[in-house]
Amino acid sequence: MIKRATSDEMDGRAAVKHSMASETESKEKQESEKKELYNAVDDESNRAGHQGGSIRLPSPNSISITRIGAEGSSEGNVLKEAQSQGLDRSISCASRISARKSHATAPRKSQNHYDDPDNYVNLDELAGPSPVENPDEGQLYQHRSLEGTRNQERVYRRGEEMQKKASREHLDEAMKAEQKETHNISKLATQIYVISYLILFSLLGTLARLGLQAITFYPGAPVIFSELWANFGGSLVMGFLSEDRMLFRNEWGTPTYHQQIQKAKKRKQDEETGSGSDQSLDLQAAKKAHAATKKTIPLYIGLATGFCGCFTSFSSFIRDVFLALSNDLPTPLNHPTDYRPITTSTESTVPRNGGYSFMALLAVIIITVTLCVSALHIGAHLAIALQPFTPSVPYKFCRRVLDPMVVFLAWGCWLGAIILAIFPPDRNSAPPEIWRGRAVFSLVFAPLGCLGRFYASLYLNGKIASFPLGTFVVNIFGTAILGMSYDLQHVPLGSVLGCQVLQGIEDGFCGCLTTVSTWVSELSSLRRRHSYQYGAASVVVALCFMIAIMGSMRWTIGFSEIQCVK
Repeated sequence: MIKRATSDEMDGRAAVKHSMASETESKEKQESEKKELYNAVDDESNRAGHQGGSIRLPSPNSISITRIGAEGSSEGNVLKEAQSQGLDRSISCASRISARKSHATAPRKSQNHYDDPDNYVNLDELAGPSPVENPDEGQLYQHRSLEGTRNQERVYRRGEEMQKKASREHLDEAMKAEQKETHNISKLATQIYVISYLILFSLLGTLARLGLQAITFYPGAPVIFSELWANFGGSLVMGFLSEDRMLFRNEWGTPTYHQQIQKAKKRKQDEETGSGSDQSLDLQAAKKAHAATKKTIPLYIGLATGFCGCFTSFSSFIRDVFLALSNDLPTPLNHPTDYRPITTSTESTVPRNGGYSFMALLAVIIITVTLCVSALHIGAHLAIALQPFTPSVPYKFCRRVLDPMVVFLAWGCWLGAIILAIFPPDRNSAPPEIWRGRAVFSLVFAPLGCLGRFYASLYLNGKIASFPLGTFVVNIFGTAILGMSYDLQHVPLGSVLGCQVLQGIEDGFCGCLTTVSTWVSELSSLRRRHSYQYGAASVVVALCFMIAIMGSMRWTIGFSEIQCVK
């Protein structure tokens, strides 16, 4: 019995040892597979970071996480959904990761590379695809929409969050090095640069809009609502910036997209092996990577969100729609007989019936929307046509000189506008001062509207993929504020100073809070059904607010003549 028990015990110990050995071998095998997978992913991400394109980046712990998350919970379903799509990162996240990896070996230069917050991808000026998706007119091309970008970003973020919760293992040394390099890049400096560019370009965009309105309102003008010119110009610049590949050719110091073009030309000349489709795919991938990289540059954000957004005004567009409906749209004096009666002015109109007013309403909407959408594509075509002649912004000059200089210039100009509003240059002259009413108060309120639109887009545009909520909210809110300011400006009890402040709120705050360039860019990026729904909702809701606010005064007591000079 003793011998039998001893032999059984020995057999049990041998079985335990064998099971432990097999378990150890399986763990080692899993670790080796995981390392091979991570190395392959790292090589692929580095290769795609230099060549461009969408990057498939499954997590280095995807094997273990899949096993942990496949226990029937909702988290496992999210992981399965994310892994089924290969965790296709959106272009912005992919470019950010590849840029950090490619520059991880140069810590001395890390301060020259921006570290944009992840929610900057919610800016539709940055997230939307280019207006021209097939600039080379190839036979095959892939269509991209704003909804696809949003859904891709959402799936990636949810999968990343579930991976962080499910993973119980430590990060590998490569990931630690990447995190360390990431923390060395200052997000605060990047945000300061972005805000400074927004302030500066909001001032420039407001001045450009007011100046263009002034020079396009003349006797015999074929278009009487001069806001159309500013909306057309801002949409044109937005299309140019979206499609341009030369202004920010140097990207992070290396002209990746330009190098890919040169390689493609060399292949074509030397007639090397490889199909034309491979070359087109390389160029398309490089184009997407370049577009994603340039959209993280504060100067580009300032131009697209700041200048174009403030150059155009959705609230002024809806105001013109209502004034056309109510037969109060200012009209230039076209004929010599218009100057004879003393009571004739640009705001005096001939009575008409409701049918003509409805036609005028449709005319303003159709002309503005169609011309601005056309301007977006014309700007993109101009960028393609002028590509051989467009200069590039120097990399070192932009990082080391322009960015710090803009911080002082932007805040200094804004402070100067505030001082001019308090102490106008012509305050002691005999004629009534006109500086504050025409431009100064508008410059005081312009940065507030631009920054409000910027942060509203950051926090709201990512909520609904098929409906840019941030742009919709600021356009409706800005239109309502403009309507209230217009009413207060046209009551007989106001003073000159109060009238000037209200004019500054209309042209500065509301003009920069609302935008047409971003709106038409979203209309071009969304899918067809969503685009019509979003565009119709924006115009109808804004016009309803304007009718309720301005119409209640117009059709009761009427508008009085304003006390200040515009």
